[in-house]
Amino acid sequence: MAETLAQREPGRAAARIDLQTLGPILALIALIVIGTLLNPDFLASRNITNVLSRSAFIGIIAVGMTFVITAGGLDLSVGSMTAFISGVMILLMNALIPAMGPSLGVILVGMAAGLALGAVLGAVNGLLITRMRIEAFIVTLGSMVIFRSLVTWLADGGTISLNFGVASLFEPVYYGGLFGIRWPIIVFAVVALLGEIAMRHTAFGRHCAAIGSNEQVARFSAVDVNRVRLMTYVLLGLLVGLASVLYVPRLGSASNSTGVLWELETIAAVIIGGTLLKGGFGRVWGTVIGVLILGLIDNILNLTDLVSPYLNGAIQGVIIILAVVLQRARKSTR
Repeated sequence: MAETLAQREPGRAAARIDLQTLGPILALIALIVIGTLLNPDFLASRNITNVLSRSAFIGIIAVGMTFVITAGGLDLSVGSMTAFISGVMILLMNALIPAMGPSLGVILVGMAAGLALGAVLGAVNGLLITRMRIEAFIVTLGSMVIFRSLVTWLADGGTISLNFGVASLFEPVYYGGLFGIRWPIIVFAVVALLGEIAMRHTAFGRHCAAIGSNEQVARFSAVDVNRVRLMTYVLLGLLVGLASVLYVPRLGSASNSTGVLWELETIAAVIIGGTLLKGGFGRVWGTVIGVLILGLIDNILNLTDLVSPYLNGAIQGVIIILAVVLQRARKSTR
């Protein structure tokens, strides 16, 4: 039997595996060091809390995106979906005020509607992809435009604002928390933990990886490919709804600019974390690291004048391209 590369050069193979695993962590540490050197307020508790709170929205969605991409799919509509869900939530809560008044009941109904609508929209994307056999790129590109147009129509080209009384009651969902840790951060941590467990220790996670690696082999192994792939989109939609529930109390409004470029940030976080863009391997903890890396880059740009913060989107685009190039380079050396 021919001797493998790992057998001939075990040291080099081990180094490659270690770099692939530790690369995102080393990048995160480097950013923390750079941020600290550039601005003494970088590690201030208030700054870190703000970074984690803003990153939580992307992080929650990115956990769902990890399953979608691992199973060989893609969703470009998550940012527009967030805007649409947020707008519908606000309109619904405003409509309930005459009957229920500015109350906790109105907020609970709005939150439930946001979660349900997210799951439904995710299911629609999933059904079009699995049942109608339309490419995920086409379906989600189309739904991205549809959701963005719908929220623009609902807002009549402006902004949909939540009633002041309800907004005041809703604010603690974003600004409140436990032991000084805001709720979005806590929810993100719980979602990430459950996502990592699901990816590593459940049949669902293993099936996602099997489908992304080789769909035909997965079918021959009695995996219900359409069902599993549909579940990934429903899960992603549900998490988009959850992110929307946490986002609305932050500003108390929604418009056609809500969630712009969130799909780019979400996909970037997943790829930076080590999940293969073509599917077959996913790493939720890596996605969390990717989210933190993007959040820190944005924060460093805002705290310093080295590069304009308006170039953040360009930097994220470059990061995605580099991450995919590195993945292909690692694949070609195996």
